[in-house]
Amino acid sequence: MHDIKFIRENPERFDRAMSRRGLDAMSSEILALDASRREKITASEQAQADRNAASRQVGAAKAKGDEAEFERLRALVADKKVEIARLDEEAKSEDAKLRDLLMGLPNLLADDVPDGADESENVEMRRHGEPRAFNYAPKEHYELPAVQDGMDFETAAKLSGSRFVVLSGAVARIHRALAQFMLDTHVDENGLTETWVPVLVTEDMMYGTGQLPKFGEDSYQTTDGWWLIPTAEVTLTNIVNNVVVGESDLPRRYVAHSQCFRSEAGSAGRDTSGMLRQHQFEKVEMVSITRPDEGRAELDRMTRCAEGILEKLELPYRTIVLCSGDTGFGAVRTHDIEVWLPGQDKYREISSVSLCADFQARRMNARFRPEGGGKPEFVNTLNGSGLAVGRTLIAVLENGQQEDGSVILPEALSRYLGGKSVLTADGKLA
Repeated sequence: MHDIKFIRENPERFDRAMSRRGLDAMSSEILALDASRREKITASEQAQADRNAASRQVGAAKAKGDEAEFERLRALVADKKVEIARLDEEAKSEDAKLRDLLMGLPNLLADDVPDGADESENVEMRRHGEPRAFNYAPKEHYELPAVQDGMDFETAAKLSGSRFVVLSGAVARIHRALAQFMLDTHVDENGLTETWVPVLVTEDMMYGTGQLPKFGEDSYQTTDGWWLIPTAEVTLTNIVNNVVVGESDLPRRYVAHSQCFRSEAGSAGRDTSGMLRQHQFEKVEMVSITRPDEGRAELDRMTRCAEGILEKLELPYRTIVLCSGDTGFGAVRTHDIEVWLPGQDKYREISSVSLCADFQARRMNARFRPEGGGKPEFVNTLNGSGLAVGRTLIAVLENGQQEDGSVILPEALSRYLGGKSVLTADGKLA
């Protein structure tokens, strides 16, 4: 959420920032509502002062036997009571409108985010690894002989509908091994704290990280009012919801492996084959809570944590910075990491790492107390995939595929697979 004080003091700068998001100037509407709300509050305070003064004079008029003055003052007190209630209700209504308006506006972009209309104008930062040269036409993951028995979309459709999968046997084990490998790497080498979190959260938690109110159709809500998390970002970030932490406790770095649920409402017709885009999937999610001056350095650090997973798995990738038209609602800057998928002959997103600055913190009222004393300040929040487990499985299968239908698995997974390093053409580990 935005700081109304910043908008009051920098309306033109705010409008320019919104224009980079493709939005019309908003400061006039925001400030008009804010001014009206503040006027109502001031008027209510003045009416309360008038009421208090009249209340004090009522007794004196009664004591003097001035019945006319007594009745006038008593009527004034009653009128002021009604006026105060009306002004307070109007101020409350306008405050809610202002909050809803600010809640629906995206974050301000960092100055170094490149301008652009859509994903075609994202800017590549670096590449790692060379895509393997095949002497045959490489297959997509769901076409590989090695996965035919272990990746079942037909049964999943019977159970749940489209965009679900049943994994079994060796494929399920590789999927599990990938998640364990990611967690161990982030904990043992990257210094993140392993965390297990609920996948059902209250509505307030979804508001806190920005999934609501704007993106409710992208998530699932139960009949009891809980929401299924679209990512563990929601639960991990909200650990500091309405909390004031000591500066010495920062940064906090969390990692969690969780189920994630997305309706994919805005992606109808995209990636309908295979398990690239599912309603239910698993991710290893990273979240950092930092001081404001550490946010950008932490973004680079988290990006390297995600890249390191791909490097250990010997998967070619590229890292891009999203342009203004493609940067997500809550982010000031986002780095996407795209892994090479030979079956599609293109790079596809496998991680998105975002700095949200104090945008989520203001929604959650998450602050830290400076060590030298002073007023609590809002923290910075960051989140990123480290990595999407299903998409990593796809990348491992497609990049390791052999002409005989088998798959050579990354050495980094060997200790999680009982020393096995090959998925045979008939779906066994060897």
